[in-house]
Amino acid sequence: MSELNLEIDGRAVAVPPGATVMDAAVKLGIYVPHFCYHRKLSIAANCRMCLVEVERAPKPLPACATPATDGMKVRTNSAGAKSAQQGVMEFLLINHPLDCPICDQGGECQLQDLAVGYGKSASRFEEDKRVVPAKDIGPLVAAEEMSRCIQCTRCVRFGQEIAGVMELGMIHRGEHAEIVAFVGRTVDSELSGNMIDLCPVGALTSKPFRFAARTWELARRKSISPHCGLGSNLVVQVKQNRVKRVLPLENEAVNECWLSDKDRYSYEALESGERLTRPMLKDHGQWREVDWPQALERVAAELTKAAGSVGILATPHSTLEELYLAGRLAQALGGSADFRLRQSDFSGDAKRGGIPWLGMPVANLDGLDRVLVVGSFLRKDHPLLAQRLRQAAKRGCRVNVLHSVDDDWLMPIANRKIVPPSELLEALRGVNGTPIGESLRSGRNVAVLLGNFAQQHPQAAQLQAAAQALGYPIGFLGEAANSVGGYLAGLPVGGNAASALGHKALVLLNAEPELDCADPQTAGQALERAQFVVALGAFRPARDGADVLLPIAPFAETAGTFVSTEGRIQSFHPAVRPAGDARPAWKVLRVLGNLAGVAGFDYETLEQVREACLRGKDLAALLSNRIDLAASPAAPAPQGLQRIAEVPIHFADALVRRAPSLQKTRDAQPPRAWMNARLMQQLGVSAGQPVLIRQGSGEARLAAALDDRLPEGCVRVPAAHASTAGLGAMFGTLGVQAVAVGKAA
Repeated sequence: MSELNLEIDGRAVAVPPGATVMDAAVKLGIYVPHFCYHRKLSIAANCRMCLVEVERAPKPLPACATPATDGMKVRTNSAGAKSAQQGVMEFLLINHPLDCPICDQGGECQLQDLAVGYGKSASRFEEDKRVVPAKDIGPLVAAEEMSRCIQCTRCVRFGQEIAGVMELGMIHRGEHAEIVAFVGRTVDSELSGNMIDLCPVGALTSKPFRFAARTWELARRKSISPHCGLGSNLVVQVKQNRVKRVLPLENEAVNECWLSDKDRYSYEALESGERLTRPMLKDHGQWREVDWPQALERVAAELTKAAGSVGILATPHSTLEELYLAGRLAQALGGSADFRLRQSDFSGDAKRGGIPWLGMPVANLDGLDRVLVVGSFLRKDHPLLAQRLRQAAKRGCRVNVLHSVDDDWLMPIANRKIVPPSELLEALRGVNGTPIGESLRSGRNVAVLLGNFAQQHPQAAQLQAAAQALGYPIGFLGEAANSVGGYLAGLPVGGNAASALGHKALVLLNAEPELDCADPQTAGQALERAQFVVALGAFRPARDGADVLLPIAPFAETAGTFVSTEGRIQSFHPAVRPAGDARPAWKVLRVLGNLAGVAGFDYETLEQVREACLRGKDLAALLSNRIDLAASPAAPAPQGLQRIAEVPIHFADALVRRAPSLQKTRDAQPPRAWMNARLMQQLGVSAGQPVLIRQGSGEARLAAALDDRLPEGCVRVPAAHASTAGLGAMFGTLGVQAVAVGKAA
């Protein structure tokens, strides 16, 4: 039978086999009250709020767990159904605290809403209500009022089924049941904030937002995440020109109904004490505040003087319009501009067929049955893309991994090959003769995905060519919000990120070179050599290497466009006014162009800039992962210990680096030098012991840490952190030396 025909409240509906009564009701637009049911989670049927009458059934049945059958007749609002639902509500309220006036969930509480329609004006129960102690489960999710919990287990099921890790569970039974974390542990998933959205009562709330505002006081603005390449859709909630909370805007084609924690909590950085709110000039080594005309005239004069040697470094978290104007400015002044700051291999620039992209719509990841992910810290680099692949793996997709680390992706991995960075290319070239190759050949819907690590590799172009040679569709997991948009904006111009650092005058657009560049040591030296440096940013730079600081508005305070890794063009408007005297970066770049005498910089609106950028460009035609590159010989084995460097999730850009709550998470702990037991024994160090890391002329002192899954001769030392910014390139050789621990006096 292809479809089942049933009747709900007198209306006919057809659903596929396996559908439930709840599915049929949703299809008809009939609301059935519920708490534990969620369309993205498994069926628990433990709240019983969705009881309905089914013809010939001896008692009311839960709509969420009752399979639809052919000819079934269901009544959702009959006297019997209403009586059953009211009885359930009475039980749910027996122990619920009467604290609605002070509850943080007030105004958006599902229990509160349904109690109006299904609750009674008075309770028949006079016994004492139970009290459940508060729990500390980390810096992001507050579990201060667990007496409100109705044991719907949405949070538990979310962890197991969506995040991939069971961090919460239920102990005891009956009225003693409560939701707890594992003993001595916190909730550390990179998707943990979604538990707050799922909680139908005020048991789990946002710790940073707690007691900050009432929901009815908040204005809501649609926006787009400025972080990873997914382009998650956001609802930015505002009170008195301050961003108070960020929630997901449901879009099944992009982020579904989820958000990563960095998308959800990075707004805290908008109130950082490091915000730059006034233009500043450096005179004789001292900073002083000035007005905009004075600052802009100084910058324009210096850039004009350096004409022919102006380098612009822009982060891929900048908007399409900002990147377009930056490229135009560099071109007019006779310099170079690039946004690929963490890339180290540009040999494929002239041989690439188009703009590197995901190679498919994001939603198509769910339908893959075989995938090879090359060089990716997937969970931390792309939390929601990892979630998509996790769901695909649960449906039978065989996920294969080729990488230099063996992190737990919280999903079944069919085959994995872990090699040092120097052997990654040869391992990819030889995939067809391995179990990974056999796995790929057995699939019908196959893709090879290149992660951030592969794109930042010194042989990135050859890795792309080797992936292409396997004969399967390939895709790039975009590092940042505009990794695709940067190319569409016309960057790189006149060179690349490495060559841009060699110019006399440097313009930094949202960039902090010591944290954002592939080689922070080289970037720092370039800043010292440059005759003039101007930094356009929302924050005071971590390193004092600029001559002029221009305050520009971050994503919530400006308008713009991001082009996601799947090539989706998404524009957004400002949610709040810029802080202090900050200005949208596109306006600053436009004025600099005018003052420098650049023709064609007379844009009056952002829409004019966007139109100029996109004019005559067919994005669909430009998207291509084709590269025509001859195979190069294997690189010689490096002499020394190889560095494996990832960019930690909460240090990837200027916003997350300054979000206080994110910086309290486990993912934001200070970097350590990870190595396997054999290397530790060889070096004579033990876990927790301080070691001195040397790379090039730089050094860092870190604690040693054990990871027996690392390949031989490798040390994992994260990048993009102040404690490791003095080291050299993300890929290179290290020296490691044990540091003697001084004895206490």
